[in-house]
Amino acid sequence: MVAITTTLITPLTQWEDGTIRVKGSRVTLDSIVHQFKLGATAEQILYSFPSLTLRDIYGAILYYLENPETVEAYLREQEEAAEAGRRFIETHFDTQALRERMLARRNQPRKH
Repeated sequence: MVAITTTLITPLTQWEDGTIRVKGSRVTLDSIVHQFKLGATAEQILYSFPSLTLRDIYGAILYYLENPETVEAYLREQEEAAEAGRRFIETHFDTQALRERMLARRNQPRKH
């Protein structure tokens, strides 16, 4: 009889800034879970992140499915941190002029 190993090694690592990323890449667990929750397959996610392997993506999805409460709490923390960063930028820097320049550039006719 063949013995199987029931312990899987996750392809994820936590960086010093608290983000969870796929080992050997800068791709966050957030990015993979977001696409997965929108209905993307592992193969479709791979198209968005060609530096990863299917094993990486399936491993991240498995981690999410096996630990939904933990991952959802992490995603909420990440969203709160992003919102705090947005508020800091909006209250400490004048972004209106930059926003107006970017919109004006976007609306200019393209030169061919």
